[in-house]
Amino acid sequence: MTGRMIDQEVERLTPQLIEDRRYFHQHPELAFQEENTARVVAERLRELGLEVRTGVGRTGVVGVLRGGRPGRTVLLRADMDALPIEEENDVPYRSQNPGVMHACGHDAHTAILLGVATVLAGMREEIAGNVTFAFQPAEEIVSGAKEMIEAGAMADPPVDACFGLHVWQNLPVGVIGVRSGPLMASGDVFRAVIRGRGAHAAEPHRGIDATLIASQTVVTLQSLVSREVPPLESAVVTVGQLHAGTASNIIASHAELEGTVRTFDKEVRRHLSERVPALIRSIAEAMGAEAEVEYSFGVPATVNDPAMTEIVRAAAAEVVGSENVVEATPTMGSEDMSFFLEAAPGCYFFVGSSNEGTGKTFGHHHPRFDIDEQVLPIGVETLIRATLAYLNGSE
Repeated sequence: MTGRMIDQEVERLTPQLIEDRRYFHQHPELAFQEENTARVVAERLRELGLEVRTGVGRTGVVGVLRGGRPGRTVLLRADMDALPIEEENDVPYRSQNPGVMHACGHDAHTAILLGVATVLAGMREEIAGNVTFAFQPAEEIVSGAKEMIEAGAMADPPVDACFGLHVWQNLPVGVIGVRSGPLMASGDVFRAVIRGRGAHAAEPHRGIDATLIASQTVVTLQSLVSREVPPLESAVVTVGQLHAGTASNIIASHAELEGTVRTFDKEVRRHLSERVPALIRSIAEAMGAEAEVEYSFGVPATVNDPAMTEIVRAAAAEVVGSENVVEATPTMGSEDMSFFLEAAPGCYFFVGSSNEGTGKTFGHHHPRFDIDEQVLPIGVETLIRATLAYLNGSE
C-alpha cells in the first residue's frame, strides 16, 4: 500500500475513529476495571482476524497480526483506563459514569490503536513480520504495563521493538513532538511515620513535637536536590501529603508524610533512594523522635532509542510535514510505557491535541479536558508509517 493509499484509508476511517473515541469517553473505567473497554476491544480485534488474548495483566488485551512474510515483531501500545474525576464538559459524549472521566486521553489512544489495527489488518500480506497490539490497563496507577509483560504480552511472538504515543495538550493539533533519550521521569514513592511524644500545647517541653519534626523534614528534603544532585541533572522531591495532630492544643505524638521522587538518571535515582530515608530518619533522631520509612521503586524513566526515534521522526514528517515535527520537551511526569521500552528498543512520542480556537486547551487530569479530534487520524497514520518503516525496512 502506497503512502497515498494509507492517507486515503485513514481518511475513510476517520468517522469511525471519532465514534470509537466518543464511545470510550462516555464509558470510562478506572484502573483494572476496564471490563467493558477490554470486551469491546477484543471483539473488534477478533473481527479483524487477529489472534486475541484477554485477561493479560488482569484486564489487558493483546492482539497479534501475523504478516504475509517472515520478519521482526513490533509492539504498539495504548492505555485504556480513566481517572476518578467528575467531568465538567457539556458535550454529547460526556461521561456517563459519575465520578469517572477520560481526562488524560486514553480514550483517544484506544481508538487510535484500533484504527491502526484496522488498516494494518487489511494489508497483512504486504507486512514482513508481526504486529502485537497491547491494550493496557492501569497506566494511571503505573501498574498495567509491568503486569502485562509478566503475563507474556511480549513473549509470543517475541517483541523486537515497540512504539507508543500520547495525545498532548501542550502541543497544538497538527504538531508532533519527538525526542531521543529520556522523555519522562522515573517515579518512586516514599512514606514515613514520625513517632514523637504527645503533650499539652502549652507545655511543649514535655513532648516531642512530631508536627515540627515533619515540617523540618519537608524543608530539609529539598536540600537533596539543591545540594546532592548534579546541577546539570534534573530531580524532584515532593511531599504531597502530611498528616499530624488532632487538636490545636495538643502536641502531636506522630506524623505521617508521603511523597514522590522523580529523575531521568539511574544513578541519581539510586542516590536519592538511599538518601531520602536516611535524611528522614536522621532528622527524627536528632530531634528525639523515631521515623519508620518505606521507599518504593515505581516506574523507570521513559527512554527512547535513537534509531527508533528517527523512524518516528521520519514517519511524523510524512504525516504533518517536517516543519510541524518538533523536539519534545521532557517532562517530570511518569509513564509505565517505560517498562515496554526497557524490554525492547522503541519510541514514545507526543501528538498535539489542543486547539485554542475551539477552547480545547485544558490540561491533562483537568475536569474540562478535551481534545481536538483531528489528532485521531494523525496518530493513526504516524503509527502505521512508523510500523511499516520498521518492519519492511528490515528486509
